Amino acid sequence: MRDLALKKKQQNTKNTANNKNIKNTKKVIDFFYRYSIVIVILLLWQGLAWLKVLPEFFLPSPYAVARAFVQDIRLILYHTRYTLLEALIGMLIAIVLAFGLSLLMDLSKRCYDLLYSPIIISQTIPTVAVAPLLIIWLGYYMAPKIVLVVMTGFFPILIALLDGYRSVDPDCIRLLQSMGASRWQIYRHGKLPASIGYFFAGLRVSVSYALISAVVSEWLGGYSGLGVYMTRVRKAVALDKMFAVVFFVSGLSLLLMAAVDWLHKKVVKY
Repeated sequence: MRDLALKKKQQNTKNTANNKNIKNTKKVIDFFYRYSIVIVILLLWQGLAWLKVLPEFFLPSPYAVARAFVQDIRLILYHTRYTLLEALIGMLIAIVLAFGLSLLMDLSKRCYDLLYSPIIISQTIPTVAVAPLLIIWLGYYMAPKIVLVVMTGFFPILIALLDGYRSVDPDCIRLLQSMGASRWQIYRHGKLPASIGYFFAGLRVSVSYALISAVVSEWLGGYSGLGVYMTRVRKAVALDKMFAVVFFVSGLSLLLMAAVDWLHKKVVKY
């Protein structure tokens, strides 16, 4: 009996290991499938560079870009700290602002009509037009960058939350009201739980905007940050370093979006 139990335990362990290997293999295959177009483009780009079809000074090869990134990794990471800090502080303020405005606009039709048009108009103003004004008004430090991140980051979350509040079944609201629920209890048990998925959908968009907005504002003026680094390498006509930081910013945006997805799965279990 002991031998039989031991063999069964070993078989279960082996099956568990095999299942993990299968899952890991599927993850690798899914990764390559999702980014297959990007991988093909990079391979073609590298092939054209090897064949000297594209001049190195005009369009550096992916290998040259990767080499430049490795050579300047410490400096890039130094500037990354400031850009991420600006983006994260701006996003925290944007989330609080979006929640506050969404509740106000959902509770009062007059507030909705009064605020909706100015909020929409604020999103039609180009970022590159606002950023220089903020730098003139607030200086070259973090303040104008954070304000620009807030301006671009709160809108997707606000619209998502408003849609989430409206998605609640009216019968559910009437049921809560018939049970004597207060406004806060209606939001707590009805509208807020229904808007969580909408909130994370808006947050996913906002985090990508946040990083780009911080870089753009740094590009137009500042002392530290990835935008400042990009300005310096642009003036030095170091295109390999320019492409390196562009790809790095894209990678950071993808990581932030992945972090939002991970948080969504942790918060929402269903």
